This record gives sequence, structure tokens and C-alpha cells, in this order.
Amino acid sequence: MRKLILAAATLALAAGSSAEAKPGVAVERIVLLMRHGVRPPTKAQPMPVGIAVDAWPAWPVKPGYLTPHGAQAVTLLGGFDRSVLAARLFGHACPPAGSVSVHADSDQRTIATADAWLAGFAPGCGIISDHHAQDDPDPLFSPIDTGAVPFDPARANDAVAADLAPGGLAAVESAQRGVLAMLDRILCGPKPVAGCGVSGKPSRLVPADAGQKPKFKGALDLGSTAGQILLLEYAEGKPMAEIGWGRASRADIAAASTLHAVEYRVLARPAYVAASNSALIARRMVAALTDPHAARLTLLVGHDTNVAALAGLLDLHWHAPGFAADDPSPGGAIGFELVGDGAGKRFVRAIFRSQSLDGIRALAPVPASAVTMLPIPGCRAVPGRGCPLARFTALVEQRLAR
Repeated sequence: MRKLILAAATLALAAGSSAEAKPGVAVERIVLLMRHGVRPPTKAQPMPVGIAVDAWPAWPVKPGYLTPHGAQAVTLLGGFDRSVLAARLFGHACPPAGSVSVHADSDQRTIATADAWLAGFAPGCGIISDHHAQDDPDPLFSPIDTGAVPFDPARANDAVAADLAPGGLAAVESAQRGVLAMLDRILCGPKPVAGCGVSGKPSRLVPADAGQKPKFKGALDLGSTAGQILLLEYAEGKPMAEIGWGRASRADIAAASTLHAVEYRVLARPAYVAASNSALIARRMVAALTDPHAARLTLLVGHDTNVAALAGLLDLHWHAPGFAADDPSPGGAIGFELVGDGAGKRFVRAIFRSQSLDGIRALAPVPASAVTMLPIPGCRAVPGRGCPLARFTALVEQRLAR
């Protein structure tokens, strides 16, 4: 049923509900929370020694940095966002001073992603992004780790436990045995050695602690990491002979994305964890929509953890082509549009904007179907307009108070 709803929403948007709003309806502001673009693994040794029998492929940049290919894909997104999402806000000229605000987390990959997006969105217009000094932690994107929000580890652990299906984490792992076995085949090759692969390491939950969210250890953690590496290798455009050492098919890569989505479903989307981790970003985005002096377009460039937490807060769901359902794609963004109806009433529409996995790999033009309108559970949308603004802001505060 969810796929049918999202498919219908995508068709409605392509037919004109964003770039070509209905008569009397105009998009007044847009705010986006975007994951950075394609990067290598964040560590020089991507996984513990022995998990893979072969050496991992080389990358053209330092661990965790945005790649040149990733930057090109993000620049395409910037051009798409200007010509489709924000066409009615700015037209073809450079946006007026102060009308575009871009704030990035302090990692190299997020700073470089913001720059690449601006190169596509407003080339030659002199707009620069705002960010902390590189590697200086920004509480907006890491509120729990930096102690910027109250965080009760016991409540976080209870929230994760409450959301687990009967059978607990063992049942979650059991449902993914096929994907884990597939990763074993890729990681271990035709001549497995003792200790290689991921499925032989039983999964467990590491409880939250002060300043630390709950996390996985074992097969689900290792499998999510391995699957994400394969996906990033594919998105980077590496030859298939290098991706998974030539042992991973396109179907394998798509299947492995499931483990990344499962990790976020279990650990990031439960109500209390999502509210704590998205509190500062959610309020920043609401302010960008409601403050009459705010920029007409606001972009926040963060991480998949930020996108997953905001999605959990508002129970938003999507499915970008080539990725598992609800998996935050490189360059993928949750967005909110503030819509006015000409009679003084304002509404909010939620969207997810993403290239397909094959589109990132091929650096293909971004199609109109890259934007999907998302239902906002808890808000009855007005047809052709969206969630009434007052209801949306109340809903955000209600969810943050959980």
C-alpha cells in the first residue's frame, strides 16, 4: 500500500504540484535536509581485518571525503533543485542577497557537498555556504554526541526495545539471513578462510550511554557497513570487476542496501531517539519555513543519520530507485515546501528528492520523478495544498516532546 501511495504522489508532483503549482497556490519557501554525496569508507581499513579475504579497492580521495564523481552528481542535483523545485522562487537570474541559506556540517564531505550543490544551483552567483571549521563538531548535526540536547539513555533503550517485533533482534537478523549469506559469498570469495564474512558474528544491541545512541554489534552492523561500501563503490562508477572484487551483481548491491535501512529502522527511527537526534534540525527547519525574514530557500547538508532521524520523527517514508525503502541515498533530501493559497492561508508539503542509484553512477540528468511527495502522518492534507502550517508546526513540537 505504501508503494502505491508514493507512486501516486510522484505522479501528482510530476504533473505540476511543485514546479507548476495549481492556480492560486504558490510555493513561498523551501527547506531541505540533504545527505552528502558519494564518499569512500570513512576508515583507511574499511572493516576489521579478516572480514574480507581480498584487499579493498582504492579510492581517489582520503577516507570519508567527497569524491570528484560524487561532487558532479551533487552539482546535477543543484541544477535540478534550481530548475524544478525553486524555479518560481528565483527565476533564471542570480537569487537576491540573503534569499538562499546553505549550512553544512563540518566534515569535508558535507562542506564539499554544499559547494558542489551551489555550483549547480546558482553558478557564478557568489553564494557561499556557512559551516564550522572543518572537523569542529557542529551540535546541529550531532546534538546527542555533543550534549546539546537532553538525552536519557534508558528512555532511548526502551524506545528501541518497544519498536522491535516479537523475537527481538534475533528475529531481525533471521529475516536478513539471505542478504548476510550473500555478503559472505562476496567477502569470502571462492576460497573462504576462517573468520571471513559477516553472518557468523551474532548480532547484539549495544545500549545507549551518556552522549551515545544505541548501536549494533555483530552481523547486522558489519553487514550494513559492507553493504554500504558496495553501494558507494557502485555509485562512484567503479567497474563491476572492482565492486565486491567482481563478485557482486547489481541485484546484490540493491539487496545489500536493505541492511542499511534496517539499521536505521531499528536504531534511528524509534520515537525518543528520533526526537532527541533531530530536535535542533527540526526546529531549524520549522523556523526557516515560518520566519518572514528567513531565506526563501534553506539547505542543510548533513548525513544519513540526520535524514533517518527526521524521517523517524515525522514517520516519513520513501523509496528511491536502486535503494531499499527508507534508505537515505547519497545526495537524497527530505524537504518541506511552504505553500500559500492567495487567501492568506499557508500549508506545508513534505517531499523526498533523490537521484536513482544508476543515475548517480552514470551522472545522468535528474528526472522529474526524482521528487516524491510524502504523506505526513498525523496531518490531514488539504488537496492540492498540503498540511495546514499551524497543524504542521504543532505536530513537530508534539513529536519532539515524546
